[in-house]
Amino acid sequence: MQEHETTAAGYRQGFGQWAVCGILLLATMLNYMDRMTLNNLSPRITAELKMTEERYGDLEFAFGLAFAAGSLCFGMLADRFSVRLLYPAVVVAWSLVGLLTGFAEGFWQMLVCRTLLGFFEAGHWPCALRTTQVLLAPERRMFGNSLLQSGGAIGAIVTPLVILALVGTAPQPGAWRLPFIVIGGCGAIWIVAWLLLMGREPALAGSRQPGAEADAGAGVWWEACLANRRFWALVPFVIGINLTWHLARAWLPKFLQQGRGVSETESLLFNSGYYVAADIGCIAAGAAGVWLAHRGLSHLNARSLVAIVCSICVGLATMAAVSAQGAAMYAALLVVGAGALGLFPCYYSLAQDVSPRHTGKATGLLAAVGWIVCSPFQKEFGRLVDRTGSFDLGFALAAWVPALAVAAFFFIWPREPRSATSGRLPA
Repeated sequence: MQEHETTAAGYRQGFGQWAVCGILLLATMLNYMDRMTLNNLSPRITAELKMTEERYGDLEFAFGLAFAAGSLCFGMLADRFSVRLLYPAVVVAWSLVGLLTGFAEGFWQMLVCRTLLGFFEAGHWPCALRTTQVLLAPERRMFGNSLLQSGGAIGAIVTPLVILALVGTAPQPGAWRLPFIVIGGCGAIWIVAWLLLMGREPALAGSRQPGAEADAGAGVWWEACLANRRFWALVPFVIGINLTWHLARAWLPKFLQQGRGVSETESLLFNSGYYVAADIGCIAAGAAGVWLAHRGLSHLNARSLVAIVCSICVGLATMAAVSAQGAAMYAALLVVGAGALGLFPCYYSLAQDVSPRHTGKATGLLAAVGWIVCSPFQKEFGRLVDRTGSFDLGFALAAWVPALAVAAFFFIWPREPRSATSGRLPA
């Protein structure tokens, strides 16, 4: 344990911590590129495979349920086994499934691929959060988590550009397959980088983490979670942030192309712009949390204030839903993207405080709850679109879910003694 702590302390100094953040950012980028290839090509794929909007929602529903199962599975594995080996194995698995999606014929094969992709992609988050918890000092974790999550936005920025480069405006059937194959193959590059950087890092090999001693009396892992008010405070939080973020991820291209008459090329380019805004919002949220803490706010108050601002930004999805195509719609969507992704580093940093001894399992269980609750809404969203012929009502209803979730979080999270929650962060 002492050796692990010594090594981790080395990463908290100098440039080692930024190498950690960089490799995690790239993993999140690949994670999102593999999942969002389908979303960006959904108008082509649903037309060629003759799917209704509800059927497309079924693909996202299956992805979400599998993601929930994978979150539980890999959450337990990340606390028990070597993350330095588990992590690259997870990346191999989801990259291979992403590649095989390019060979899917028909709805059912696509459903199998999407289900397996969700299961294996879920392993990224427990492994990544275990890494930031072990290797980054507490006062730096929110910014480290914001860099980790910003990789999702970068992946979402790059994916439409890769698709445009590989597919362009080619009208022939099957043109959508090549991006799945190319993007899936990129996982091999990340695995080499991880093994070179972290392949001998002992702090990622053990099953105990810094801070575990303080949590040693918490009992079995499920008791440490289910008897913990912090865990229950984060249940509405994880549901709220995932619902709005993933509805936009899955349906924004269709909202633009089928709902507002935007061309495929313009839609792909705006999708990249949307995620540029999301990336800026994510990094700004992490930096704001660190700045507020160094101005004297507690970890909790800094994260909470950032969460309030971000949830209000997401509420502007209502404006986008009632606006015609034009500057107001695009501006509202950019603010929504920034706020939606900015909520995630707040959540991750709070989730790491639930149970230091059981971080992987706690975050895995929370993710599972979030995906189980949110995934059926993908199918229902598609059914609503089939019934009304419009995407507007669904987006308008989802806009204020994060704000309600943040309000519930404040009500449930336990109040801590002032001496424990005030004052400047340690150097």
